Amino acid sequence: MITAIVRYKLPGHIGREACREHFKKIAKGFGEAKGLIRKQFVWSETGTAGGVYQWESIEDAKRFFQGPWLDGIVERYGMYPEIEYFRTFAITDNPGGKVTVLD
Repeated sequence: MITAIVRYKLPGHIGREACREHFKKIAKGFGEAKGLIRKQFVWSETGTAGGVYQWESIEDAKRFFQGPWLDGIVERYGMYPEIEYFRTFAITDNPGGKVTVLD
């Protein structure tokens, strides 16, 4: 499993509520992304937003973060996102503390 952390700086005219509303509007569309397990839409008071994604494979992640998705980020936010990929070794699910160890 791969975890990708994506970050980008929001333009000054996109505040918390505008970001939140946009994320609500687009969230359902991520259900069609091949290999995507989960996405968390994130926002910070520093004016940074993005997502934490869990993917089945690095290939699925890299394929998704190109083309229309990347074009949309650049068009909406005026910059290329910072993307960092991590191999996920273990997951703890709460409540209950169920631990899953991955290869």
